[in-house]
Amino acid sequence: MPTALIAEDEPLLAQALGTALGRLWPELDILATVGDGDAALEQALQRRPDVLFLDIRMPGRSGIAVAAGLLEHWDADTGDTPFPALVFVTAYEQYAVQAFETHAIDYLLKPVQPERLRKTVERLQAMFDTAPPCLPAPAAVPDVPALAQAVDQLRQWLAGGATPGTAPEPLTVLQASVGNVVHMVALDEVRLLEAADKYVRVLTADREYLIRTPLRELLPRLDPQQFWQVHRSHVVRARSIATVSRDEAGKLWLALRDRPERIAVSRLYAHRFKAM
Repeated sequence: MPTALIAEDEPLLAQALGTALGRLWPELDILATVGDGDAALEQALQRRPDVLFLDIRMPGRSGIAVAAGLLEHWDADTGDTPFPALVFVTAYEQYAVQAFETHAIDYLLKPVQPERLRKTVERLQAMFDTAPPCLPAPAAVPDVPALAQAVDQLRQWLAGGATPGTAPEPLTVLQASVGNVVHMVALDEVRLLEAADKYVRVLTADREYLIRTPLRELLPRLDPQQFWQVHRSHVVRARSIATVSRDEAGKLWLALRDRPERIAVSRLYAHRFKAM
């Protein structure tokens, strides 16, 4: 029996979705309904549902951040359990096409229309091979590397508050205060950005600075070809990476050309380091 988890912060909408799913797919076991992103991530890792219905805008983590967290922790916390199918639910049409392109099974726009939900259920039934013979053959399981790459992109759009397809003004320098002096740090000198409590550490080849701008606000203003996010707390200059190694547990680590730090790569960003 396939299982599902609903993450929706509006109780009436969550109840309506659960009721509609019960009519369209009686075999689906809805394990839980939660109202915020933190609970969604916790319950998903604990209960291991086959399908997640994720509202994109929720208190705590967004639906995109929940998907990113699952990609980072799924293997370690769930063993060999297959990664769940994702269905994003959103009132923001600007995210709809991008959500679908993440290789999630589908997306739904609020208010959810019965006929649109029926098509989503048919696709999910086909995936889990519980559909009547007249429906399409079972769909492929989610392409996790492609899903990780697209979720990364969606999360950056969401963090920057920009509509997909638009870009905020790019940064050329970072302004870092040291005592009564403001240092103008050229981006060409930056090797690594590291989130640290309320600050971001800015590391050059031989200096370290602290700035107060959160990493999530810096990311949309950095050139993604030059600066790669490799972990939720680390953004590294691509040309500063010397080697990528894999430890016995399968985790990737970066060594930089002119810094001593070893940087862990989370699963969400492992797709960046495939051999050419």
